Amino acid sequence: MTLAELRIEDLRCIETAELRLGPGINLIYGANGAGKTSILEACFLLGRGRSFRTRSNERLIRHGQALCRAVGRTAGEIPQTLGVEARKASDTELGTAARLNGAAVRSYAELATAFPVQVLDPDAHKLIEDSATRRRRWLDWVVFHVEPPFAAAWARYQRALLQRNAALKRGLDSLDTWDHELAKEGEVLSASRQRTLAALQPYWAALTEELLGVDVSLAYLAGWDQSVPLADALAASLSRDRDRGVTHVGPHRADVSLRIRGKAAREILSRGQQKLAAVALSLSQLEFLKAEHDLRPTLLLDDPSAELDQDRLGRFIARVQALETQILVTALERDYRLFGQPEHVFHVEQGRVTRV
Repeated sequence: MTLAELRIEDLRCIETAELRLGPGINLIYGANGAGKTSILEACFLLGRGRSFRTRSNERLIRHGQALCRAVGRTAGEIPQTLGVEARKASDTELGTAARLNGAAVRSYAELATAFPVQVLDPDAHKLIEDSATRRRRWLDWVVFHVEPPFAAAWARYQRALLQRNAALKRGLDSLDTWDHELAKEGEVLSASRQRTLAALQPYWAALTEELLGVDVSLAYLAGWDQSVPLADALAASLSRDRDRGVTHVGPHRADVSLRIRGKAAREILSRGQQKLAAVALSLSQLEFLKAEHDLRPTLLLDDPSAELDQDRLGRFIARVQALETQILVTALERDYRLFGQPEHVFHVEQGRVTRV
């Protein structure tokens, strides 16, 4: 499920660009600020419905324009066409609209199925040091690909959560309907996450030993005390929930804990080590998906050598090459060969993209 063609319109500094991509290494080179990362953002947008650099897709729109658009076609026996359009949200219109084979998608999960994509960028360390939201998103992406019921359960849980929080703010007396739905779907979500994280553990252990040389434990924190069912935890938290108008327990409060000798990893690891830990998290997913599910997501590498010494960089390159997957990598120079001979090379200058 590699990306064969990509068209970009009014995204960041790129007015328009068309790229034909190969299933191997695709090099995108140019000066800083030329628009290289914007091409990776467009690819990520097609598979996730959002950018990896900003929470708001509105920020992707080129200055002075009403919208931006990314359109792609996958390779394979049955090619699929994906399109994502971002515009300023209004009271009557959503800010982002996505289509798959010409039909509007009901969920971004449809994009993820058609085009699995992962990214490693200079901000990868934030996966370690930032809030639990990033780590939940990291885990949920791989769970979605290996646990078929997960996407539907997640959607039902989110709907019930929004409705329960609205009911709390309105001061409604009975929350039974939403509590029942949250408890049922929440248990499903948590079980799926725990099974998947357990399956990732051998890959995580091998990668941290090779890239970090430090034993970092990886554990799932469910978002409530799992010595009791979620239904009981919701009941016990009801008074606090009513006081603050928000639901305090459940999978939406879950986290992935990284610890070294009992202490939070972010308190011990340097900035460079945090990036290596984040790289290990993402590579563990990709190695797991390849080995156990024969799935090879496209990998986007934005300035991958930043903050890595030559020894660690060499080990990282070897692990990436072993994935045997489609790669889009950015660099400053045309002769960039860290991951091997590029299949296609593109030069980006002031938002203009030229195949070399």
